[in-house]
Parts: sequence; structure tokens; C-alpha cells
Amino acid sequence: MNKIKILNTEILSDNWYTLKKIKFEATLKDGTTRLQTREAYNRGNGATILLYNKEHQSVILTRQFRLPTYINGNESGMLVECCAGLLDRDNPEDCIRRETEEETGYQITDVKKVFEAYMSPGSVTEILYFFIAEYDSDMKVSEGGGAHDEDENIEVLELPFNTAYDMIGTGEIRDGKTIMLLQYMKINKLIL
Repeated sequence: MNKIKILNTEILSDNWYTLKKIKFEATLKDGTTRLQTREAYNRGNGATILLYNKEHQSVILTRQFRLPTYINGNESGMLVECCAGLLDRDNPEDCIRRETEEETGYQITDVKKVFEAYMSPGSVTEILYFFIAEYDSDMKVSEGGGAHDEDENIEVLELPFNTAYDMIGTGEIRDGKTIMLLQYMKINKLIL
């Protein structure tokens, strides 16, 4: 497609985030035009991080209930995943520092952005910013567990890197962002 012209936007839901139905005209490479309709869910952009400790060869992950996975066949609804959160008007670095402390209890300062990605571009507008950071026990300032006013009930897990990586193959880790960051660590040999 060479050119897109938005013809109509209808809000289908504005309850938690915004679901829009968009009618548009697409001009194709051969010059023909087609009318199309799609729905797009706008929940804002987010950030995610994998904390790692080279000396102990370990990573920090979380476990929490995720309703969409439960209604799509995950019997417990629990997912093991990297710490993450929505930007909420913050820049990605400030967001991930805040989320890391809320969810894991670690107060980190040095974060490294490794890439950004659309996680479900067929229907969700979100760009996710991916970070890594080293941690040690001196950075632990609380038990973590998430923001109580957001009804978060997050379990903090410290796992050997190889155990976490192997959990991809066993299906114990099925979260896309977590798989991507664990593979990034492995490919770049940040933990051996």
C-alpha cells in the first residue's frame, strides 16, 4: 500500500482503554483503491525489563494472574514474565525504573534500552520498549508485589538464568516479551 486515507473512526469502547473501528481507503501499488475496516485497541505504550546478575547467573521475573490467558486456555491464568508497565505519560526509562521498584522491589538506576517492538500489530497500537539492567541484593528496597491501588498481586521470582531459559521450551514461560528478552541475553552472551 502506498497511501492511506482515514474516512471514519468510531469508538466502540472507552471503558479501560480505547477500542476504535476505523474505515479507511487504501491506495495499492497498482493505483487501485480499496475500502477497508479494521479495529484497533489503544492501551498506550509500555516498557519491559529483564534484571540480571552476572555473578550469580540469575534473573528476576514475576508471576501474576492474566485474565486473557485464563479465558484462552491457561488453566491457572498465571504467567511468568518480565517486569513491565504502561508509560502513563512517563518516558520509557522513568517508567521502567518505577515499575521495577513497584513490581520487584529493586531500585535500579542504570537501564539499557535494547530494542522496541510492536507486540500485536494486527490489532493493538502499543509499542513496547525493551530494557535490561544488572541488579544485586543491595538494590532491594522492598518486597515488591505491585501497586496495591491497582489490585496487583505479583510474586517476585529469582531464578538461575539457565532455568528461566529452559522454561521457554517446557512451556512454563509463554509470555512473548519475556521470551524475547531471555533470547536477547542468550544471543548476546550477557550471561553464560
